[in-house]
Amino acid sequence: MLHCLEPRYKIPQCGYMVNTAVRRMHEEVKKVVKTSLSAAQRVALTCDGWTSRATQSYVASQRALKLPAVQRLLGRVRRITNFFRRSAIASHVLKEKQKLLNLEQHKLKTDVVTRWISAHDMLQRFLEQQPAVTAALLSHEVRKNEKDISTVSEADITATEEIVAAMKLMKIATVVMEEEKTPTLSAVAPVHAHLIQELQESPGDSNMIKEIKTAICQDLKKRYLDEQRETLHVCAALDPRFKTLLFLTEDERQTVYDRVTTEAARTQGPFQHGGAGEDVTGEPETDGEEEEDEDAGLEVLGEEDKGSSQGLEEEESFAVLSTSKKRSRDSCGLADLLGQTYTSGAAKKLKTPENQAQEEMGRFKETAPMPITKGANPLNWWREHECEYPLLSKLAKRYLCIPGTSVSSERVFSTAGDIITAQRSALTPEHLDQILFLNKNLKTKEVRYKF
Repeated sequence: MLHCLEPRYKIPQCGYMVNTAVRRMHEEVKKVVKTSLSAAQRVALTCDGWTSRATQSYVASQRALKLPAVQRLLGRVRRITNFFRRSAIASHVLKEKQKLLNLEQHKLKTDVVTRWISAHDMLQRFLEQQPAVTAALLSHEVRKNEKDISTVSEADITATEEIVAAMKLMKIATVVMEEEKTPTLSAVAPVHAHLIQELQESPGDSNMIKEIKTAICQDLKKRYLDEQRETLHVCAALDPRFKTLLFLTEDERQTVYDRVTTEAARTQGPFQHGGAGEDVTGEPETDGEEEEDEDAGLEVLGEEDKGSSQGLEEEESFAVLSTSKKRSRDSCGLADLLGQTYTSGAAKKLKTPENQAQEEMGRFKETAPMPITKGANPLNWWREHECEYPLLSKLAKRYLCIPGTSVSSERVFSTAGDIITAQRSALTPEHLDQILFLNKNLKTKEVRYKF
């Protein structure tokens, strides 16, 4: 068909795409990224840090999933989901039962060991489809072909509901911290304090829920100590959404505000009073010979005036010019610089960086907090109020640009795993690097590549 539409067109070969097209696109996008990085005031880097060398997880939710009772339940549900994945007959019967029960025709999910949230999703999907799953496992079509079928009891279903309910807050917090388009480090301290408060044991909790809450809280309380906690508190104070620091005591709150004020004062040197915001003008001084020549010219022009209206206008303009010349000769550079400051009689207090930072912090605390809505970006708020808080805005850029998790680097590795497949095993390291770079940077707003 292509040959019929345009016989002269030659379809690009594999060598052209690898050695020319991708390489050229990679170089052009790299230039744009370099330009964007060079223009950025602050740049933060992140690396993978979810698991230690001793294979100890840095995710508190894993502590709860490793409880013996939770492990046994996960194993049972995992065997059921795997059974429906490998059996075509069971999968077909499950779809029929979903139609009869008016359930969403969703496939069952299986968890991944490296992602705790996948275990929560597996249990949640199992509860959603539990009536259809139970009906399918008890059907004659399934049982006549399979002898060893795993099932769950009513107690298991109740335990599954309890696990999903107890882990719901942890899932929401994880999804929030996975965000890449908005700052996340400033939300760590408020979310951390909220989780510890909400996961306290209640009188009506079952033994399963108590064990889960205890395991998570014990792990969370060991995290973010000393310097890490101080940094997180400063980030929260600079975020207009959490600046009230309601999760801290009054003394701790004031300590954080004092540290923010001190660091903000260090971002700029001492202010020079009288230089900013004042337009100091003055005519340049001229030599005596030039002034005499100009005065002589004025006198000659004045003699040529014959009383006409045009001559009167010229006399007025020349009078203004001569007056300005006299003022320039009588002007004093020291008076232009310091006259307004010292002639008023009252001594003016010079603003030091410390005073400026305290004033900005006072006004910042009095403003209404930024609403917590979807897509709300505190960096955009600081961009709009940069003129009102010049020192605090610089400090906010330094802290709020830091990502709160290593999700970004994890996603890079996941993308690399999607690119390197058995069908693309001949990719060279250089070509893989180019493809991975384009995958992560070609969709940015700064890049407008024309194919």
